[in-house]
Amino acid sequence: MISKDSIETAYSFLHQKRNVYIHSTLDWQKDDIELAIDSYVDDMSQELYEALSCGRADFLREHKRFGEDITLAVNRLEEMLSKE
Repeated sequence: MISKDSIETAYSFLHQKRNVYIHSTLDWQKDDIELAIDSYVDDMSQELYEALSCGRADFLREHKRFGEDITLAVNRLEEMLSKE
């Protein structure tokens, strides 16, 4: 079972990083955010990651899809929180 605390923590972190990422015009800043998220995913609850990724092993880890993935993750976390 995924704890509400882990969902809230992931939501706070990913939401904040996504907001900076989508408004940034600096490539180095976007790269830094991608690295921070990659590191965060390494330590995230595996069950929560699987719920967010829908089975995609490269979710939040592929540069070309990162912007789309982080938005999907935030939306899925919002849905999870609204069910609590």
